[in-house]
Amino acid sequence: MITQPDRTQADHTPPDLSALVDVENGIISRQIFVDESIFAMEMKNLFGRAWLFVGHESQIPHPGDYFTSRMGTDAVLMTRGTDDQVYVLLNSCRHRGMKICRYDEGNTMTFTCPYHGWSYSIDGEIVDTPGDLFGVPQFGGAYGRKLRREDWGLVRPGRVENYRGLIFATWDAGAPDFADYVGTFVHWLNNLADSMAGVRAGAETIAGVQRWRVPANWKFVAENFLGDSYHADTTHSSVETVGIGPAGPGGTRHGTGPDALAARRAKFQRSVSYPLLGHGACDSPDEVRPSPTFTDRPELTEYFAEMNARKQEIRREQGAPPGANGPATLFPSMSFHALGFPKSILVAHPVSPWETEMWRWYVVDKDMRADAREWLRHYYLRYSGPGGMTEQDDMENWDYATNASRGTQAQTFDYNYAQGIGMTTPCSLDGAVESTHWSTEENARNFYARWARITSGESWADLMTEPTTPNTIGNGTIAQSPSARAGV
Repeated sequence: MITQPDRTQADHTPPDLSALVDVENGIISRQIFVDESIFAMEMKNLFGRAWLFVGHESQIPHPGDYFTSRMGTDAVLMTRGTDDQVYVLLNSCRHRGMKICRYDEGNTMTFTCPYHGWSYSIDGEIVDTPGDLFGVPQFGGAYGRKLRREDWGLVRPGRVENYRGLIFATWDAGAPDFADYVGTFVHWLNNLADSMAGVRAGAETIAGVQRWRVPANWKFVAENFLGDSYHADTTHSSVETVGIGPAGPGGTRHGTGPDALAARRAKFQRSVSYPLLGHGACDSPDEVRPSPTFTDRPELTEYFAEMNARKQEIRREQGAPPGANGPATLFPSMSFHALGFPKSILVAHPVSPWETEMWRWYVVDKDMRADAREWLRHYYLRYSGPGGMTEQDDMENWDYATNASRGTQAQTFDYNYAQGIGMTTPCSLDGAVESTHWSTEENARNFYARWARITSGESWADLMTEPTTPNTIGNGTIAQSPSARAGV
């Protein structure tokens, strides 16, 4: 059993996370999901340094367009300058910290603080860098024209990356290049960013982002899409009975029939994870997934089948894998489906150890015909989001798991992540391993190994190399339960 840290001490010594995450045996302390000091470490060392998803450029198509987003617990603005470039700015005035923009989205060249009137411009013809301080009331009288406005612009992240329309940012200017951070997991991002027919950067988001809060720890959300295929049969059985997918009753929520799903699990479905980088997915890069059958709309069956065929042809020409559709999670908290049934992005924004703000984007092709787009919009809403049947199932699990783990006695007993230990093979993609069974917790173990290292504050130089202690993930044995080890 993992020894819990002594919370009676007043020395405020950061907990040793490596002692709370035993990846070799698949045992993880509940403490990492409920402890406030660990949450503070996450916000500083993890969300303060990792590459985070901010939004999609289709949300801000014109100069002056903006979208209010988040990076960890910080509010940010994603905006397009007069140079047509995308910028990310901390949504906080440099004078007294007031939020300078309180709208979800809009268009403006100037953000004016409602507290004391400091204003910031994104107009490249007025300021050298978008977000620079421009207007200061009483600049001549109260400041004697001595305030160096160029030193008091809005705070900008250390780095910003526009990857095929997906906008990412990190607060850490010393973070590794985005390509190195992502690694070969980029194939899952490609399928998300490209159209269903494989056209590069051919996707866009449907207008509007669903936002709601769940009384759960953010890590439950991330690991759900990272590789937890195990929960589906139990958690989502009622959804399958209703038949919310393209095939209706008798088909799965993703559009295949139960026989096809069983065959897929037996022969094709494998999970992929990245022991060093922490990313993971519920499918293999080499698995070809067929497009669904629409029982009542045969014309849509033909339409999506044609797009899938074109995509496979493009991937063959590129020498790219035919699969990599997810569900998947880019470490730490960007989860998504990339196949199309559904095709969406979910970011778990941490609020506290016990609360998460969920943001859901829905993705379609830029050139998708109107009836297909409208069908997908309705399908997405009945599948995901606060009103979606599948998401409601998941939220109930995350809510009750977090709450039940907060008890004084509950915190002293560990979680079991032993499924699939020793059951991996090399993947066709560099840096990844593949499970030998469709259900595994290898992805979660690798996620938490990465989580413990970065949250503990390891340097990027160390984080981008294998740990000095040999990585024994996948070579251990299934450990006894906490009660068994305690002799209960």
